[in-house]
Amino acid sequence: MNEALNDLGEYISAAHAQRVDGFDIVADELIIHCKRDAIVKVLTFLRDDQNCQFKQLMDVTAVDFPAREERFDVVYHLLSLKLNQRIRVKLVTDEASLVPSVAEVFSSAIWYEREVWDMYGIYFGEHPDLRRMLMDYGFEGHPLRKDFPLTGYVEVRYDETQKRVVYEPVKLTQEYRTFDFMSPWEGMLRLPGDEKAETDNGEEGAA
Repeated sequence: MNEALNDLGEYISAAHAQRVDGFDIVADELIIHCKRDAIVKVLTFLRDDQNCQFKQLMDVTAVDFPAREERFDVVYHLLSLKLNQRIRVKLVTDEASLVPSVAEVFSSAIWYEREVWDMYGIYFGEHPDLRRMLMDYGFEGHPLRKDFPLTGYVEVRYDETQKRVVYEPVKLTQEYRTFDFMSPWEGMLRLPGDEKAETDNGEEGAA
């Protein structure tokens, strides 16, 4: 076990016994499990405390576990240049509950939280500008949820008659859903599936 990470995890847990549900060390990375409503105070502590000094928020993302009642993990990645250390903070939430925005603690969270809202539909309370960032404003659903269909619900095209972009229900031609896994680089590389072409050409099938 990394003793330095273990000591840091115990230090943070002791300082926020009512706000932190414990910590893990996985692959030499410290993970703090934070209560949802305490995320602003915990991240402020991690930024300002002299033993932490995690001054940079590198990323905010989420993980979807549809079978759970609280299906989402929201994950914050922090960096301390002073201590040459990284830390990961996780909280658990559901589709309807508000997660407090940390934009006042780290201004970079404005963009990260918008992306999480766009992709997963997680609400960030008191966010200054929570709206779509990658998808169109009229887009239906949140594409990184695991129950979102891979094909989406609509397809987009430019209509010459209407002179504008139009949305239509997805239509898949069945013949394009059959894959033979043949290599596009025949004669250059031998990849799994190439033997099918050889059998069809009679090179090995006759044996």
